[in-house]
Amino acid sequence: MIQERPFDIRDHIPGPAGFLGSAANVIMQLGWREVGYGVVESSVDSGNVMLHPWKRLRTTISYLVVALFGNEADRAAYREAVNRSHVPVRSGPDSPVKYNAFDPALQLWVAACLYRGVRDMRLAYLGPMTEAEEEDLYAYCSRLGTTLQVSADQWPADREAFEKYWAEGVARVRYDEPVRQHLLAIVDLEMIPRWMRWGNSALNRFATVGFLPPEFREAMGLTWTEADQRRFDRMNRVLRFGSRLLPRWVRVLPIRLQLAEVRFRIRRGWRLT
Repeated sequence: MIQERPFDIRDHIPGPAGFLGSAANVIMQLGWREVGYGVVESSVDSGNVMLHPWKRLRTTISYLVVALFGNEADRAAYREAVNRSHVPVRSGPDSPVKYNAFDPALQLWVAACLYRGVRDMRLAYLGPMTEAEEEDLYAYCSRLGTTLQVSADQWPADREAFEKYWAEGVARVRYDEPVRQHLLAIVDLEMIPRWMRWGNSALNRFATVGFLPPEFREAMGLTWTEADQRRFDRMNRVLRFGSRLLPRWVRVLPIRLQLAEVRFRIRRGWRLT
């Protein structure tokens, strides 16, 4: 009898192509009005992607790397840093909805979106998984929530429970115009210098709309045709071929370097967020 290989998250990292789904995942996270307004109204300028895009990129990637690859000490340090940043992120008297960045229910939604992103990129660029791999990846990705305030028992117990939670969450998705305009600016890379947008902006918009589930596209008012889908599928077939040729150590190398950078900051007492 052949014994299945033990689950290793490093086997499920597609490499650089996985970044193409980043903006789509941000749109999904901000689909709940409380999360959307929490970002748009936040007074924490250091975390504003439109003001500090490179810092925001670093801190977002660092969180994902620490949550999925870090040890307990790494996760505790990052939890403390994120908590400090989240203190002022709460609704004011004029906010359209009430929100608090420490709300585990909102953090669970964000973590659920991140899990969907990890899974979608894995399937898109490394191919299908066995049932056991699907279950193991799902259970492992609970760390995306439990690295913050989400408790282990709040993470849906299994994939069936998650799909029920996800369907209910998607039914709540709505983008008010201030949130929608903020997200469209990210899709069009308006936060980076104009010369850097040439070519990159069109690719980012195409990949973002392509990776969005239909419900989110519709809620954002984004169009997507059958011809677009065919082009998207062709692009992903090429990228899947290239991703599967990359040795695992090459695909994981950027993650190891980012984790080393986070640990260096922790040792030096530098800000993590």
